[in-house]
Amino acid sequence: MSEKTKAEQLKEKLYYTPKTAAETLSVEETAQADAYCVGYMQYLDNAKTEREAVTEAIAQAEKNGFVAYKRGQALKAGDRVYYNNRGKSLFLAVIGEKSIEEGVSIAAAHIDSPRLDLKPNPLYEDNDLAYLDTHYYGGIKKYQWVAIPLSLHGVLVKKDGTVVTVAIGDKPEDPVFCVTDLLPHLAADQMKRPAPELIKGEDLNVLIGSRPFLDDEGSESVKLNILNILFEKYGIVEADFLSAELEVVPAFGARDVGLDRSLIGAYGHDDRVCAYPALTAIFALEKPAYTAVTVLADKEEIGSDGNTGMQSAALSYFIADLAATFGVEVRHVLTNSLCLSADVNVAFDPLYPEVVEKRNCAFLNRGVVLTKYTGARGKSGTSDASAELMAFFRRHMDENGVLWQIGELGRVDVGGGGTVAKYIANLDVNTVDLGVPMLSMHAPFELVAKTDVYMAHKAFLALLSRNEKL
Repeated sequence: MSEKTKAEQLKEKLYYTPKTAAETLSVEETAQADAYCVGYMQYLDNAKTEREAVTEAIAQAEKNGFVAYKRGQALKAGDRVYYNNRGKSLFLAVIGEKSIEEGVSIAAAHIDSPRLDLKPNPLYEDNDLAYLDTHYYGGIKKYQWVAIPLSLHGVLVKKDGTVVTVAIGDKPEDPVFCVTDLLPHLAADQMKRPAPELIKGEDLNVLIGSRPFLDDEGSESVKLNILNILFEKYGIVEADFLSAELEVVPAFGARDVGLDRSLIGAYGHDDRVCAYPALTAIFALEKPAYTAVTVLADKEEIGSDGNTGMQSAALSYFIADLAATFGVEVRHVLTNSLCLSADVNVAFDPLYPEVVEKRNCAFLNRGVVLTKYTGARGKSGTSDASAELMAFFRRHMDENGVLWQIGELGRVDVGGGGTVAKYIANLDVNTVDLGVPMLSMHAPFELVAKTDVYMAHKAFLALLSRNEKL
């Protein structure tokens, strides 16, 4: 084998050349990634809504020694606590050995995903067919939600406070639901519409039945039959829809994709593909140097508003309560803290190369994506991480064997998007985005690479187990 030329040696020394999983991972570590993703796929199937994601996370946390946090309780290094925020967001902490005044390590992901929400008064009948009227949630391509099997998940709260949990459509024996579409033979006018109007928001109504109540000859007998079925199964009446949170999501589960089984196709990767690694990372800790916090937030897809979203004071209150236990001001804790805002980024798709700039975009199977800024147009709506913070994580991930890459969310002025990073940074926390690259983001069936999911776990573990400060 010939020696490298001077130019080749200089290129190796001076050029930035991202590595791939094939170049970097051993056979054994690739197998570890595949094994890790078995648990992730089970989590996806058990957690199709933010409520289910919290319930599943708590169940796993308690198996890993976490207990419900009570304000004012005594805490010491190694203690493992969680706080359930209204059943729709979750904070977990492992107390560190250093003073909490030196800051905490935060891995923050969101657990809501684009979907169809039922309107407050959704059930109606039209020409002997029963429907549920919906209002779409988050950024979706509406035409992707027609003519696919759908399931119904959520809760109804009766006037007396009784909570009724609903999950129909995922078990093999369950019925499914769907939004119908127009046949191609009669769709000439429909196909002339711009893509955003191909399917109109008010037409995303879910077909749920067609059989009339047998002993009734009056009007709306199909609706009556549906209400009777719901009453017999759940004990609910139509008025109970007024105090309900019911979500329509794809009925299929997570699946291996590709003959090599290297990819995972599923609903809800955005952002449970970051939430699950953030969970497993904090589960793996014993007595970290710095107190570690994992945040699973709601409402990111619609702006992070509300008391379960990251614009609320819930996270700062939680950390303030932890700080108060040790007699420390929360502002001192936050100022010294580090956060990986965990959210997905776009992966390069050879079918649509024009929307990204290849030198600054992410690729599947090249590890997690470190994203200095998100936002749109002139970096609007982003915290834009500092050079010092980027350097810290470059070094920290390399030292911990994390395969990583840089990435932007598309070409300048082509689009853009945001994460929860800016809301955490607004608390005076050093924050940068890191997540998993994805194909078909926000579609009912999104794609990620197994090696990238595993690298997300390693990246969050590296942060939460750090023993050095910025």
